[in-house]
Amino acid sequence: MKRSGVLLLCLCLLGAAGCSDDGPTNPSNLPIVMTASLSPSNEVPAIASPENTGFGNVQITFNVTRDSTGAITAGTADFLFQLTGFPSSTTIIAAHIHPGAAGVNGGVIVSTGLVAATPVTQTNGVMTFSVSNVAVPTATLQSIVNNPAGFYFNVHSPTNPGGVARGQLNRAL
Repeated sequence: MKRSGVLLLCLCLLGAAGCSDDGPTNPSNLPIVMTASLSPSNEVPAIASPENTGFGNVQITFNVTRDSTGAITAGTADFLFQLTGFPSSTTIIAAHIHPGAAGVNGGVIVSTGLVAATPVTQTNGVMTFSVSNVAVPTATLQSIVNNPAGFYFNVHSPTNPGGVARGQLNRAL
């Protein structure tokens, strides 16, 4: 009986600790994380030699603000991608989110800001890029959250300016 009382007391204290007047964090405002496995074979059409040997991953963290109904009212994105296995001459000159299910191409709707003037080059066979606080229109962000598989992320090289590696978005968190 004593153990039950102590456990109940601890649970009450934990519950009370989460009910401060300091403006607790709204759990619905927590970041939303999307990932994708990037591959040249996912591009439409699939990439041919020599740039068909690489692969990679992207993590996109959407930092959202929601209203009392849970609707997204604002947000930004943080991007991190890493690629490996591409020929040593490969550089990445652009990276974007596009609308489109697997096998369907779409226009750019969120750009990372990466441009040909400042390409991502390889260090020891690996290409890594990160950028934070990229503006994302609210309606676009809500659409991606509602249907991640309807969007893809891809990276572009000078040899394959239409895209060299692509992956459909999946919600991780």
